[in-house]
Amino acid sequence: MATGIVAALQLGSCPEGKQATLEKILSWEDQIVSSGARLVVMPEALLGGYPKGDTFGTHLGYRLPEGRDKFARYFDNAIDIPGPETHALAELSARTGATLVVGVIERDTSTLHCSVIFFDPEKGIVGKHRKLMPTGTERLIWGQGDGSTLPVVETATGRAGAAICWENHMPLLRTAMYAKNVQLWCAPTVDERDIWQASMRHIAHEGRCFVISACQVMASPDALGIEINGWASDRPLIKGGSVIVGPLGDILAGPLVADEGLITAPIDTADLIRARYDFDVTGHYARPDVFSLSVDERPKKSVTFISG
Repeated sequence: MATGIVAALQLGSCPEGKQATLEKILSWEDQIVSSGARLVVMPEALLGGYPKGDTFGTHLGYRLPEGRDKFARYFDNAIDIPGPETHALAELSARTGATLVVGVIERDTSTLHCSVIFFDPEKGIVGKHRKLMPTGTERLIWGQGDGSTLPVVETATGRAGAAICWENHMPLLRTAMYAKNVQLWCAPTVDERDIWQASMRHIAHEGRCFVISACQVMASPDALGIEINGWASDRPLIKGGSVIVGPLGDILAGPLVADEGLITAPIDTADLIRARYDFDVTGHYARPDVFSLSVDERPKKSVTFISG
């Protein structure tokens, strides 16, 4: 069993770009160290940005040239794995002694993915998860992940896995991760709604795991130079709501709303055994004679070359 402090770092992407966002992340080093956190979860698309409200010049049946230009700029603001940004984050993990779980926009040839990277203080990058199903018009700018990036990572505070934003609403994905004995459910998101809090409490209660959800917090559309009809410019574009939940659905920290900040909670994975005493969703409470799930973890390539 493992004990320690886990944290959610609520930040927003900088409109100036990924370098400014990286510098913002690095500026929290002292607070991470002083908090004693051994696992820090950061929001979805933090490095690379979540362009909420943007249409990228697309209408059903055609795309405008200015939208292609905007996508090119968005692509340029994404990161490579590995790359200089991941190197800096690995060093931050080493200096703080904390496992970092960071939401990024990842470049893969000419395709972008909404991904999460796991950084170990001693080993650097130890895992990557690509969002399986981009939501709504996210599919315009992001590709789909496959079953090859569903890692569960051993950390000082327990076994950590990640589901990004609305992936958390996919029952079969949750079942697969529960079967991997996820103890620390990391949920990077940009979902600021009250119902998200209910979802996080439900997953903690259903999976009998600790849930750490980190949401972006961003300024109003006016501050970012975005025009959205009917949007009040005096409210945040994304208001946050980062939260930490215990294995019986009880809120341990947060939700943090409207401000950047670090929320923390001490946890003990021994509590999971007590919580699973009467409900182990893929264990004694399962019915494999009636229901079963097959998970294909093979990488999916559109082109396979066979030689000689």
